Amino acid sequence: MKIPRHVEEVALVLQGGGALGSYQAGIFEAMVEARIEPTWVAGISIGAINSALIVGNAPERRLERLREFWDLVTSGMHSAPPAAERLFAPFTSPLRSHINSASAAHVMLMGIPGFFTPRFPAAPFHRKGTIEAISYYDTTPLKRTLERLVDFDRINDGPVRLAVGAVNVRNGNLEFFDSARQRLDARHVMASGALPPAFAPVEIDGEHYWDGGLVSNTPLNYVLDQPGGKQRTVFQVDLFPARGRLPQTMDDVGEREKDVRFSSRTRWNTEQSVSRQEIAQAAQRLLRKLPVRLRSDPDAQALAALHSECAGVDIMHLIYRTRSYESQTKDYEFSRLTMREHWASGRSDMSRSLADPRWTGRGSSTGEVRVFDLARPSRRTQPKE
Repeated sequence: MKIPRHVEEVALVLQGGGALGSYQAGIFEAMVEARIEPTWVAGISIGAINSALIVGNAPERRLERLREFWDLVTSGMHSAPPAAERLFAPFTSPLRSHINSASAAHVMLMGIPGFFTPRFPAAPFHRKGTIEAISYYDTTPLKRTLERLVDFDRINDGPVRLAVGAVNVRNGNLEFFDSARQRLDARHVMASGALPPAFAPVEIDGEHYWDGGLVSNTPLNYVLDQPGGKQRTVFQVDLFPARGRLPQTMDDVGEREKDVRFSSRTRWNTEQSVSRQEIAQAAQRLLRKLPVRLRSDPDAQALAALHSECAGVDIMHLIYRTRSYESQTKDYEFSRLTMREHWASGRSDMSRSLADPRWTGRGSSTGEVRVFDLARPSRRTQPKE
């Protein structure tokens, strides 16, 4: 067990990123091996799907369900035997890039088993104002997959909390559907991953919702803002790196733009959330030092309103590091080989981070907010950063 006994809340925070989401599954496998049990899981987009698979199953079945989902969605193209994949995995010549691009093109044309299928006829040929007219793909297969693999009664009545974020199409606000506040079903998870124009918005209680990543690709700020008053450990898993090299081709430009767009929001939200926690905790410490006669001063009362929602926070930040042969299609390249690589990377990064002396020897945070970014890419992964 890698979590100190005094920690009472353990949150797993999962970003959106399509096919890269198998990295999150590897992260969770390492958590299971370390006997780390989350008390709640929050996700956006593919992170919401992984979150539902985790929370919506008994502990002994969670990894099995994650594997079943990822095997299903990567079954659309022929897969080589595992032994052949292991030989081919380190091969990073332009040929691998072309193979990945072909896989992504296949997804665009044919869809993904258990996830989505192309609409026929295409959107322009449907009546204006219909769901079919405002999306290229039908996500009915995802609804069936979620209802088969996820026990929503367990989500709503079980011990682990689930929160998924989606954007209200009408007002543009990011909203979180939280099992601690309402009953959730497959619609809430699908809404979190309804990325336009590929997918249609999902209607819930008369409102329509798109992918939460349109506003913020991480639910970290939501998690940190929730009341509790307990020590928290947060595992934040991001799928787009903030740092990267200067683009050399137009394809590089597309990939770099996508990384910056999604990672910058995560970085900004992380910094803002940590800053708010630190300011609130500093305000409380200052108030305790004031003479009693000054504590009723309006300025002191204003500081008192800046209350911290938890006793202290440790955030382990894990980021997927892009490989040299991956391109702007990496979030919709659903080949079996790439999925297994992502999964293995997540498991390795998490295991290495949990064993790092800076993590194992950190002790109690005593009301502080601490961020740990401990995983480092190896040469074998050939990162672009």
